[in-house]
Amino acid sequence: MAQIKENYLVKKRNVLNEIRSNSMTLQELRFFSIYLSKINPSDTSTRVVRFPLDDFKAIMELGRINIDYMKGVTNSLLSKIVNVPTERGGYTGFQLFKQCTVDMDDKSEWYIEIDANDKALPLMFEFKDRYFSYQLWNALRLKSPNQLRMYEILKQYERIGYRILSIEELRNLLGIGKNEYPRFGDFKNRVLDACQQSLQENTDITFTYEPHGKKGKGGKILFLKFTIKKNKDYIDQISLSEFIEERKLNSEDKPFSRYEERIQFLSDACDNEFSESEIVVLYNLMLEHVAYVIHDDIECYDYLAHKYAEMKMRNEKNKIKHRFAYMKSIIGTE
Repeated sequence: MAQIKENYLVKKRNVLNEIRSNSMTLQELRFFSIYLSKINPSDTSTRVVRFPLDDFKAIMELGRINIDYMKGVTNSLLSKIVNVPTERGGYTGFQLFKQCTVDMDDKSEWYIEIDANDKALPLMFEFKDRYFSYQLWNALRLKSPNQLRMYEILKQYERIGYRILSIEELRNLLGIGKNEYPRFGDFKNRVLDACQQSLQENTDITFTYEPHGKKGKGGKILFLKFTIKKNKDYIDQISLSEFIEERKLNSEDKPFSRYEERIQFLSDACDNEFSESEIVVLYNLMLEHVAYVIHDDIECYDYLAHKYAEMKMRNEKNKIKHRFAYMKSIIGTE
């Protein structure tokens, strides 16, 4: 019974990490980190966080936007689901955020306001200090979800100096499917080494890694030991306000056209996996095959996200070698 209780507590503590690993884009991960940095664990009245809309645009790396466009962005945030384990082995599922408002204040300035689900509050407030105590500027310049997740996975253990993880557990924490990078060499090059270089260049920690313990059949590596150290060379600290201003300047230098906005918007529906030209092909296919059920960009986003989720589900069972070709093949199918 004691072991069951301990397993339950471990699973419960890992819930927020699992959300971040499996369902959020880089921009959403960044926004969630910023949201958590603004709430006070000892004061639940801080659960409602308001951003000027220009700041939100910078955080989420959006171009010029309108209300319909914002609905797609905020609906994606509101759709994030958390599954909390019960002591008897089941779970309770609910949305992470319960409400999001985009509106003008009394000074006619646009803002976005977001509020967490009541049931999610204990997770956020009870475990925030344990899992999200790092200073936000350390992670703002990371450029992919894998890099941000790797930073959090290792930052938690900086004081200990090392962390041992099975390959399976690490892949789960990073949100990498069973059939993605099945060869360790690919996983090493595309994930481990890429994260190692990015953390070295952009954060306050560095890491090395090596095989740990016994190997599996055929010499297969089962566990990795990460050695974590303070990055003595990293001095380019950036505050949230500086990050936002930097993003605003970049946005002004490279204004988005309506076409570019649509492509970026639809790319997010596919976790930014496909190139601009590939997204254009998918968009044209949707116009050709399902225009009768798609009336605007929001419905287009939802349809594409649904098909992308279908592909990921099928990929878990049988690895899909040509993912873009597969996406084209399922556009218009029931």
